[in-house]
Amino acid sequence: MVEQDIISRVYAAKEDISEADALVRQYLPFIKAETAKFLKRPPMEGQDEELGIAMFAFHETVMSYQRSKGAFLPLASTVIRNRLIDHYRREKRHKGLLSLNQKVNDEDNSPTLLEQMDSGCDNIASLQARHATREEIEDFAKQLSHYGLKLTDIADNCPKQSHTLDACQQVLKYARQNPVLLEQLISTGKLPITALAKGSGVEPKTLERHRKYLFALLLAFTNGFEIIRGHLCRISPEKGGN
Repeated sequence: MVEQDIISRVYAAKEDISEADALVRQYLPFIKAETAKFLKRPPMEGQDEELGIAMFAFHETVMSYQRSKGAFLPLASTVIRNRLIDHYRREKRHKGLLSLNQKVNDEDNSPTLLEQMDSGCDNIASLQARHATREEIEDFAKQLSHYGLKLTDIADNCPKQSHTLDACQQVLKYARQNPVLLEQLISTGKLPITALAKGSGVEPKTLERHRKYLFALLLAFTNGFEIIRGHLCRISPEKGGN
């Protein structure tokens, strides 16, 4: 597909979420290839969260793209790489191990973070994508406030143990398969704990304990907050906690 055709598809996707999803699926081989460049190996679906991050980065690029920024695919490649580097830096910072001279992976010929990071036009691309993310976060915060919640409530209420995170994902899966529950959430402003517990098989006390987190996650799935969904679903469980 020539560049002009790609740009036409991108602009159509900016106006239609189904077109955006279709574009992401069509360019999944490209996204996987860019992820493989970073990992220095092919990404594994369902195992490497870097692939999910790359997909959201591609989607961000679609939503924020302007012709004045140049060709689309090189820009998407840059945004994907920067998002993966951001993710890597966050993970290392949480562990207190971050160094710009640290290698991206364990291979001897792996580049350092400093070598991987771009400047100049890359910074423009990064700022452009971050602007789109900021706008979505602000909109999501407004939606939460309508139901008496704050973004900090989500962070304070998110599951800390892997089995609890799995249970919350099980609840989410059941709710998405039963849209009437999502409609009930919006109309009443309350998490339908009894119905969710019965349908998902998760204990009601688990849902109650993480009620605010689950409410926010389900709200994100009812209003098209693609970037927010990615951040919420990528929360990594840590030892300890609930």
